[in-house]
Amino acid sequence: MSQLVVQHEPRRGFRPRHLIAAVTALALVALLMVVFPQQAGAYPPGLPTKAVAQSELNALTVRAEGASAPYDRTLFPHWITVNGCTTRETVLQRDGDGVVVGSDCYPTSGSWYSEWDGKTETAAGDIDIDHVVALSEAWHSGASGWTTSRRQDFANDLTGPQLIAVTDNVNVSKSDNDPAEWVPPLTSSHCAYAKMWIRTKYRWSLTLDAAEKAALQPLLNTCSS
Repeated sequence: MSQLVVQHEPRRGFRPRHLIAAVTALALVALLMVVFPQQAGAYPPGLPTKAVAQSELNALTVRAEGASAPYDRTLFPHWITVNGCTTRETVLQRDGDGVVVGSDCYPTSGSWYSEWDGKTETAAGDIDIDHVVALSEAWHSGASGWTTSRRQDFANDLTGPQLIAVTDNVNVSKSDNDPAEWVPPLTSSHCAYAKMWIRTKYRWSLTLDAAEKAALQPLLNTCSS
C-alpha cells in the first residue's frame, strides 16, 4: 500500500529578510531626519484662506497715509509681561524648535527658522520679533487716533498673525516698510506675508494706501488656497 505524500506550501508572510529590510529602511529614515532635520514652521496662528484674505483686502479702506501727530514708538508699549513671560519671549517659544527656557523665561537653547529669508539661527539674540504691520505703519494708518491701551494691545498681539520670529538682519532690512516697498526675500513666503498683512489691517480696522493695495494683490495671487 503506497503512502500519500502531502507537500506543504512554503509559509507565506513576513520573512526574516523582510524584517531586516524594514528595520534598515526605518534606520535610514531616522538618519536622514538627523542629518537633514525638518525646518520648524514659524507662521503665527490666524492665517486666513486665500478667498477670505481676498474678501478682506477688498473691504479695506484705501486712504493716503496720515496722522494727527508725529510717530513715537513709545506710544506702543511693548513688550508687556503676561504670566511671567514677555511677549517677545512668548513668540520665541512659540516659533522656535526645541526651545528650552530658564527660570526668567528667556530661551537658553533652541533653533529658529526665519520664514522671511529661510535662515536658521540657534541664538535667541540673533532673532527679532517682527511686527508684520510695523508700528509706524499702523500709526499712519489709523492708530494715531487710538488710546495707548489699544496701541499696547496691537503691539503685543498674540491672537492674530501680527508677530513672527525672524532673523535680526531681515527685520532691519524690512524696517517700517509696507509691501509696496519691501517683500520677504524668500519668495515662498510671499503668500503668507500678504495674508498676515491683510488680516492684521482688517482685524484692527486700519487703512491702506493705493500703492500698498496694488502690491498686495500679486502677492496674494501666489497663494494656492
